[in-house]
Amino acid sequence: MPAIVIIPSRYASTRFPGKPLQHIHGKPLIQHVYERVLKAKKISDVYVATDNEKIYKTVEDFNGKVLMTMESHRSGTDRIAEALLKIETSFKEYTQIDIVVNVQGDEPMIEPQMVDDVIDILQEDSRADIGTLVRRIEDFHDFRDPNVVKVVFDRENFALYFSRSPIPHYRDLSMLKKGILSQNLVRVYKHIGIYSYRRRCLLNLVKLPSSHLEEAEKLEQLRALENGYKIKVKITEYETIGVDTPEDLERVKRCLNIYL
Repeated sequence: MPAIVIIPSRYASTRFPGKPLQHIHGKPLIQHVYERVLKAKKISDVYVATDNEKIYKTVEDFNGKVLMTMESHRSGTDRIAEALLKIETSFKEYTQIDIVVNVQGDEPMIEPQMVDDVIDILQEDSRADIGTLVRRIEDFHDFRDPNVVKVVFDRENFALYFSRSPIPHYRDLSMLKKGILSQNLVRVYKHIGIYSYRRRCLLNLVKLPSSHLEEAEKLEQLRALENGYKIKVKITEYETIGVDTPEDLERVKRCLNIYL
């Protein structure tokens, strides 16, 4: 069954309005994301799903595939679900889509291998409904930072819980003193926000109301766990930089200078 990538991209960001259209080395941010995703080996197609005409026109101008979606969506997951149904309605070759990958539209440094990795999770384990990536935390500040989402998982790499709080909680705080996380004595992981969904799971999830834990942590993936869906994680060595602020944009520009 084919796997496709849908990149949700909205204009009205609270901290950085219009960020998908900000230029990095002569290209809009959304184009960087699109072109990097296109290099993944295990995908059939890539679409941008947006609610903004300027973003729509920008994607068209660089010959990308783009769909207009409703403004009222509460999350990127809702947006890609609408886009998926539009794709299946419009293109007969996509009536048997099995896996949908959600790549955030503010990740211009996404590695193509990360896309292939989340697809592998679902292709290799039929028990998994959702695939995502985690990376080992080596910085004590990241472990304590509520903006860095932590995750714990079982011996088969199925997620047990995601939290903004430091998890697991170590009663012996001396184990977590600065510098210890870079050693093998303690292993803690942060969540990397790329997802692969089985079609049925994606379309069912967006019909469910927000869950108690989701509202408490403001983490959408907890809705899936609370409703019995199985999220399997894969450890990655790749790091990404999401663009949430103008300062993030400047940081990405500096990092991309290495590759361009």
